[in-house]
Amino acid sequence: MAGFKTLDDIGNIDGKRVLVRVDLNVPVADGKVTDATRIERIAPTIAELSGKGAKVILLAHFGRPKDGPSPEFSLEPIAKATADVLGRPVGFAPDCIGDKAASAVAAMADGDVLLLENTRFYKAEEKNDPAFTEKLAANGDIFVNDAFSAAHRAHSSTEGLAHLLPAFAGRTMQAELDVLEKGLGNPARPVVAIVGGAKVSSKIDLLMNLVKKVDALVIGGGMANTFLAARGTDVGKSLCEHDLANTAKQIMIEAAEAGCAVILPVDGVVAREFKAGAASETVAISEVPADAMILDVGEKTVNTVADWIDRAATLVWNGPLGAFEIEPFDRATVAAARHAAARTKAGKLISVAGGGDTVAALNHAGVADDFTYVSTAGGAFLEWMEGKPLPGVDVLTR
Repeated sequence: MAGFKTLDDIGNIDGKRVLVRVDLNVPVADGKVTDATRIERIAPTIAELSGKGAKVILLAHFGRPKDGPSPEFSLEPIAKATADVLGRPVGFAPDCIGDKAASAVAAMADGDVLLLENTRFYKAEEKNDPAFTEKLAANGDIFVNDAFSAAHRAHSSTEGLAHLLPAFAGRTMQAELDVLEKGLGNPARPVVAIVGGAKVSSKIDLLMNLVKKVDALVIGGGMANTFLAARGTDVGKSLCEHDLANTAKQIMIEAAEAGCAVILPVDGVVAREFKAGAASETVAISEVPADAMILDVGEKTVNTVADWIDRAATLVWNGPLGAFEIEPFDRATVAAARHAAARTKAGKLISVAGGGDTVAALNHAGVADDFTYVSTAGGAFLEWMEGKPLPGVDVLTR
């Protein structure tokens, strides 16, 4: 992954128009941004470019507009939120190409920041259409990609522009790539991965890749039930993909051949209904009642996970160990997360986590800031963990 150009390589940009692809796909309610984390992440890149006298022109998508421009997917309200985070004015152009964009760019002074309208108002964006890419490029002299979260898409604003303009990674992209290299590319060993979540079906590629790269794989969440059932354990009424038994067996065989330990729950917290405060008990995994479902891993399993975290030099985490959204089924995830955070703070662990549920779980445990790095990238983080090429990254290394 080495070899991509960063802002350190960009040279003199005073008066230059710099197109910066950012991730502004933030949650909005009643026209107000409810979580500005993604805006905060891109602020250092914008401030650095602006401080060096560049005209900073932001490109972003928002939501999934179906048929061209629509008010509900306009970036205009997000321009104000971005200005609030940056502590400086952010202009807005009601189009990302054409006369409206060109005139807004022409009116910029050195150091100004301008947000162009949603790139996905054009179907050509997602098709990486060369003619559309040229229209985007017309407003810039240099391209900076600071949206790792969109790097798994080969779109005009994420991949196409890098073929037309000198291309560099922004500070957020750079930080993400550096830490991912430490996580799985060239990690300190032993490496332990924790993978949870509901379904094996959504993480087959991930598990197949991880067993070849990590020393131990801890499987939790609903997906653990599929592995337990494949081994012949009765999981009662638990969420379980019985049709994937052969896939689970194949993953365990590949892990054994690669020398990767697979850690499955030895006890579970079971309940008859899935609701907050439901009556629950902890049982050995071989004694799950037929009318109950496993909603979290038990204390013995948590202790085993903690032991593996203690042995690890690197931890990669994707997905919760239980149904953490509902008490008391958040206990295992919270305990493991706090243990990993404490090891990280003590300087004994490099901890990399990502994926929507994972970020929510670490926030719930109050330790998101204590991990080495928490990726907000979702799909791109997962595809990186699966070992798949990321077009938006690969094009920066050419």
